Amino acid sequence: KKNKNIIWILGGDRNPQNETELQIWRSMAAGILEGVGGSGQAMITYHPQPNDQGSGQYFFNDDWLSLNMFQNGHCRNTPVYDKIYTAWLRTPAKPVLDGEPIYEDHPVCFNVKELGTSNALDIRQYAYLDLFSGACGHTYGCHDIWQFYSKEHEAINGPHIYWPEALQLTGASQMKYVRKLMESHPMTERIPDQSVVLENNLSASERIQATRGMDYIFIYSAAGKPFTVVMGKIEGKTLNVSWFNPRNGSVSKDPQVGNTGNIQFKPPTSGYGQDWVLILDDATKNYTIN
Repeated sequence: KKNKNIIWILGGDRNPQNETELQIWRSMAAGILEGVGGSGQAMITYHPQPNDQGSGQYFFNDDWLSLNMFQNGHCRNTPVYDKIYTAWLRTPAKPVLDGEPIYEDHPVCFNVKELGTSNALDIRQYAYLDLFSGACGHTYGCHDIWQFYSKEHEAINGPHIYWPEALQLTGASQMKYVRKLMESHPMTERIPDQSVVLENNLSASERIQATRGMDYIFIYSAAGKPFTVVMGKIEGKTLNVSWFNPRNGSVSKDPQVGNTGNIQFKPPTSGYGQDWVLILDDATKNYTIN
């Protein structure tokens, strides 16, 4: 109980089926709080199967639920961002995240024969779309690693490589870039805001997702499609324009723009696997991404 870096996750990847099961989980939460010293002394969430409201579908108004968790069922191109945003809007305000997005090298929707396995692009898309729609953080998972697949362990659902090798998978190595981006500008003031872009009807595979602070905007283009930004949403008369590459963390700069009207932006490349983040920020602030 002296350790504050523990997240207690109830539920075990199951949805409660009846009132008896609900009370079992509530009793477990009560026991944890008693053990650590009372209300507010532990971060507790619940791990459901895919649903519309995450753990908040059952326990949102319970005081012990301090973090609303989703999972997406390991399918590709599902609009979890809409669920994240809806949960972000709820009151009282509680942090929300996708605690089990599609794992890297996982059979897509558990149907490897027809859909294949997930790749680094799948991993990146869920990370950026979730975070830009209001998630407080993100979880990376790997199909080969969760089961510690090795020559000593029986394979479950077709892993491809032993877990020590899987530590070097492409998607895993790219998670440090999304963290670098999210920590490069003030974090606590950032909100999801789709009013920043005009193109709001694209499918998940081509989604344009926007988040902003007081003097900056991040816009993710899942397939590098051009998009139109409604200016004047943030502070600053003149804005720096940069493109962040989620595949390698590099940043390239474009000419500055005025903060008025509607302006179309075209990512450096487009197509499958060519996701980009547009960064607009107040030219007087000199933000950097290290």
